Amino acid sequence: MTNAYSNEIRIVIGSWGSYNECNERALGSRWMDLADYDSWDEIEEALSNQGFELDGIDEELFIQDIDNFPSDATNWDYMHPQRLFDILQEAEGLDDSGKYDTLMAFLEVRGFREFEELAEKYGAGWDDDIYIYKNYDWDDYGREMFNCCGYEIPDSLLDFFDFEAYGRYIG
Repeated sequence: MTNAYSNEIRIVIGSWGSYNECNERALGSRWMDLADYDSWDEIEEALSNQGFELDGIDEELFIQDIDNFPSDATNWDYMHPQRLFDILQEAEGLDDSGKYDTLMAFLEVRGFREFEELAEKYGAGWDDDIYIYKNYDWDDYGREMFNCCGYEIPDSLLDFFDFEAYGRYIG
């Protein structure tokens, strides 16, 4: 699988066993572009090639670092990397730049858990009813909802209305 866009989600996979033992794998794997793998088995093979003992000390994995994905989306220390890989594959967030952009916009205003629930329920159609865009924020959402509901405020007073707070309130 090749990734045709530059927003590749990359992770460093750590092992609690190696981390606690302070051995040579304590700092985790090399950076891994998730879009370069078709299955979790391929990732396990790459980890084994890096010296991970997946049937031994390194059986308990975690996401040690993440790139091109909001680092504050969830507590990565408690998410198994296979869970992230599987949910992104199911949602087609690894090989579809449009879905990736929608996901990044979604995570600006919603949480990773909500994304997980949508992906589990609808698979690749998780974003069918989501109309947000890259760099779309609460202010944009508030303005869109304000305008769509037919509210009218004189232009001279628009600067005094907090669309961001309104967007958060109704979102």
